Amino acid sequence: MTLPLAEAEKILADNFAPWVLDLGLAVVETGERHAVLRLPWSERLAREGGALSGQALMAAADTATVIAVASARGAYGPMTTVQQSTTFQRAVLGADVLLDARITKLGRRMAFADVTMTADGSEDVAARASTVYALLG
Repeated sequence: MTLPLAEAEKILADNFAPWVLDLGLAVVETGERHAVLRLPWSERLAREGGALSGQALMAAADTATVIAVASARGAYGPMTTVQQSTTFQRAVLGADVLLDARITKLGRRMAFADVTMTADGSEDVAARASTVYALLG
C-alpha cells in the first residue's frame, strides 16, 4: 500500500502543529514501507556556527516517521511517539536535508522505524534516528 504524494502532503498539512509546518517539510517520495521528506535549509534553523540545529533534525525525523507509517498502512491513523533516539554524525551547513524513514516492523499496535538524514548532494550520513510509535487507531 503506497500512499500517493498528494495524500501524504495533506496528512502533513492537516495533522501537525504550526511550528512543525514552519519547518517547511515536503514529501518527496512514499513507498510500501518508507517515506522520504526534504527539510529545506533555513538560517532560522541554524545554531551558532551555522550548522542546522539538532532540534530541527529530530522534529523532522519524527514527522518523517509518521508519513512512513501512514504510507505503510495505506492511510493516516492516530499514533504517538513512544521513543526516539538520534545520533548526530556531521554538521549540515547551507544544504537541504533528505530524511529517509524506513519501517523496520509494523505491527497492529506498534511501529518501528529507522531514519537516515543526509545533506542534499552528499552521500555521507549527517544523522540517524530510531523511532518507536504506538498505533492508536
